[in-house]
Order: sequence, then structure tokens, then C-alpha cells
Amino acid sequence: MLAGRYRLGDVLGRGGMGKVWRAHDEVLHRTVAVKELTAGLYVAEADRLVLHARTQKEARAAARITHPGVVTVHDVIEYDNRPWIVMQYVDGPSLADEAKEKGDIAPREAARIGLHVLSALRAAHGAGVLHRDVKPGNVLLARDGQVLLTDFGIAAIEGDSTITRTGELVGSIDYLAPERVRGGDPGPASDLWSLGATLYTAVEGTSPFRRTSPISTMQAVVTEEPPAPVNAGPLGAVITALLRKDPAERPTAAQTEQMLLDAMEGREPRAAQAHVPTQRFPEDARYGYRDGSGSGTPAGPPGSDGATARLPGAATSAAATAPAGQDRTAPAPGPASAPVTRRAGSRWRTVLVVVVAAAVLGGAAGLLAMKYGEGSGSPAGGRGGPAAGSTPSAPGTTPEPTSPASEIPDGWHRVDDPAGFSLVVPEGWERQVNEGQIDYTPDNGAHRIRISVDPDPDFDHPYLHMENMEEQLSTRLPGYQRVGMEKNTFRDRPGALWEFTWNETKDHPGPRHGIDQMYYGGTGGPEYALYLTAPQEGWEASREKFDIMLRSWRAPKAQQ
Repeated sequence: MLAGRYRLGDVLGRGGMGKVWRAHDEVLHRTVAVKELTAGLYVAEADRLVLHARTQKEARAAARITHPGVVTVHDVIEYDNRPWIVMQYVDGPSLADEAKEKGDIAPREAARIGLHVLSALRAAHGAGVLHRDVKPGNVLLARDGQVLLTDFGIAAIEGDSTITRTGELVGSIDYLAPERVRGGDPGPASDLWSLGATLYTAVEGTSPFRRTSPISTMQAVVTEEPPAPVNAGPLGAVITALLRKDPAERPTAAQTEQMLLDAMEGREPRAAQAHVPTQRFPEDARYGYRDGSGSGTPAGPPGSDGATARLPGAATSAAATAPAGQDRTAPAPGPASAPVTRRAGSRWRTVLVVVVAAAVLGGAAGLLAMKYGEGSGSPAGGRGGPAAGSTPSAPGTTPEPTSPASEIPDGWHRVDDPAGFSLVVPEGWERQVNEGQIDYTPDNGAHRIRISVDPDPDFDHPYLHMENMEEQLSTRLPGYQRVGMEKNTFRDRPGALWEFTWNETKDHPGPRHGIDQMYYGGTGGPEYALYLTAPQEGWEASREKFDIMLRSWRAPKAQQ
């Protein structure tokens, strides 16, 4: 019996600093949770005083926050020469226990949980309190659906002195924001980082940065990108945005709230794309790269409206994840909207998609090898091959570039795109930039050409990339059917051609056809993907346009 009032029952949980008991309040006849600071039993007197001060600080921090998502502190008592915290009892597991038991949490449920935690954090930040230890073990899931944030034991209260020693790190290392590991002052953005890592663990069932030792874990937090989440669906983009290394590049709490709402309702949170930093491709200043995992994608020349890169892994915008033949500014069909990613060693990359909208253009020479949610391409001479009167491609080859005088048919003109590549398009096809993507299209994307590049491809051959894309996209595209896929040679380089059909249900509903030519510009890369999509009706004319475009294709000079 503590303080003649709180009768201890069974232990609810324990950690390095102490344990939590279920107890009964004999005065108010209610169940409470009591936190015992067991660490104070085994340390020197000076350290014990610090631990006691932290406990008092936890109580003060929680007491400053009035919010239904924050566990209420009822009392702080002194017993056995150490403090005990009496707080609200929550009937339900922690998010850590739930993720461990289930393996992963459904993305929409994880987004709902994230919204509740975010609401509690906003209330705390509004009261001048930083939590500093947001992690799955401190998120409690009540059986009535409530989500509560607990354990403000290392919270920092504005105006209070910090109860730590110089160089001391407090908190769960794999959920600490990089700026805290580096010794910087934490802010609200640090708690949002921890929320991102917590949501990652919820949907993937494992911590994104935990390694075999504390040192390697801290190094991962500061220098490594997490593996792309594969189970996150639309929540993946939010997680990626929250896990930016620079706190200034993370979304605000208000922005995060809207993105979590989108994810909870199954929508792609496009606003997350704004939080991917821009880097420069060293070989050519004309190409800016957005990089979240050690690679990037062309962003067009400085000051232009060139393409920008997609978020790494998890859930890039629909523009990056939709099939090559589908409008990349709309959510990918089906519940699985997570982007298609590739693994090379321990690095995950996404490639920027530069969209040259040539809806009916049948042979888009792949500008930059892209990681699109779906690719397209077909073996030469297969169904949907060149229309009568056009020059068919021999099996296993692609059209060679012709002389400048002969490569531009009547009604076409050459375009030198600001992103560095060049090709011919029909008169009336206009350049558009949607969500950082370049389109050439006559009808707002119903017919379009798209081009993308990966300067550091993950696969040994474009055909292996295509197989990987098809494996993931075939279950996401309604009515997906492969028309053909084969290895070929394009511009004397290893390539592959993929052609497929599906039934679009979004912006341009109806039967659609897509074709994609991929090839390596050199040994090991870059990888170019030249894609065209159009309605199934009239596909022969579109396929002919694709061949014309392929013959006219000129890669950026720096990457040829």
C-alpha cells in the first residue's frame, strides 16, 4: 500500500528506468497505473537526485497539458526513498505490443493512431512541452478506441533547466531525431520525427533505424535513410516526409495532420512531396536531383519547371507510382498505393519521373530510367505493333536514329526539352508540368509520352527491372494483361520492351494500352525509360507515334 491509499496489483510493464503497476485507489475506488522508478535503487546519491528531479518534471510536464490524448497524472508520492507517479489507467496494449503481436498495423489504422498522437503532441507543444521520447511503447491503445500518449519522463518544459548532463542522450536511441543525436537543441520537429519513426514501426513491424549496437543505431539515424516501407500504402509518403534529416524540411504539425487525414481516408497525401530536398547531379548542373536515400532524379535546369523526384520508398505520390500508362497525378488504382521500389545493397531509391506526355505516341525512347508504379513495353512485332505503312522493328532490336532531315515527319516538330533531352512530337502536343512531371500531350494526358532516368540503376539488366515492376503492378491495375515483354538492344545498348493493357478507373477511364522501352546508356547506367500510353481504341496509330518518337530520341548529352 503506497501512501496509505494505492494498493499495488500486477506489473503492467517494465523498462530500463522502472516498471508500471496496476493499482487500486482505495479512496476514489478506481483503477490507476503507478510508475515505479526502480533505477533509483541502484545508482549513486547524485544520480538518484537527478532521477527524482526527472520524475517531478514528468509530473509537471503532463500536468501542464489538458488533452484527452495525454495520460493524466493524478499524484506524485514519495515512498521507499524514491518518487512514484500515479496516473490514469488505460485498458489496452501499447502500440509496440500491438505491432509485435500482429506483425504490422493496417496503414489506415496507423494513420488514425498517428492523428491522435499528433493531436496530443500539438497540445503539448502549445503548452511549451516537448515530449522527447515518442515511440511505440509510449502510445497506448485503449480497447474503446482511444489513443493516448504517455511517459513525459524526459520532457523538456520551456523555461525549465534541462535535467541532463553534458553529452547525455536520453530517450530510445532509434526514435531520436538526428539533431538530438548530434547534440542539437530539440524542437517540435524532433517530436514529429519520432512520430514518423513510430508510424514506420507500426506498419512494418520493425524499427527503421535499429541496428546491432547503440553506436551503429545512432549512425543510422544521422546518416542513413530507412528501408522503404512496403506495407504503408498512402501513409508511406507521410512517414518519408517526417523522417527528413533536416528539421526545417519536415512538415509542420498542421501539414502533417492534413496528410494523415488523407492517408486515413485512403487518399495519396500529395503535399508530402514538398518535403523532399533538392540536390545537384554532379555530372551536369542542368539536372537537379531530389534525394532521400542516396540517389535522385532529374529536376530540370535551375529556374525551369523541370521534373522533380519522387519520395523514396514508402508511398511516393501517385505520379511516381501509377503505371506508365496511367495519369501519374492521380492515385494508383486499388488499395496498394505504395510506390514500387528497388533494393541495391541496403539502399533504396526512387527515380524521378520526367513525363513527356505523348498520349498516342507509340515509341517513347526512355529518357531517364524511372521507377514508375508501372511500366509498359512490348516485344516488337507483337500485338499492337507498328501500323501498316510504318517501318517495323526487327525482333530484338529498336529503331536506329535517322538523319535530321528524315526523322521529322510532316506534322511533327523537334523539341529540345529544358531537362536536356530532345525528341519529336506531333504539332499541337504541349508541354505540361504536373506535380513536377513533364508531359507532352494534346488532351490533358489522355494521350501522353513520359520519360524518366535512373542515374544509378539497381538491376543488372532493364528486363529484370521490368519483371520486378510487373510483379508489383499486376495486382494493382484492374484487368492487367501483359501483351509482351522481352530483352532487346536499343542504340547498341542492353534494353527491354514491355507492353500491357488494363482498365483505367480514374482520370481517363476505360481500356488503356501502354508501352515502355528501357535501356542502359552505359555500363551499369544510367537507365532510361521511354513510355507512351493511350486509350486502347486507336492504339495502332498511337503505336506508330511511339516508333517515330523512339527513332528521334536524343538523351541528354551528359548522359549519352
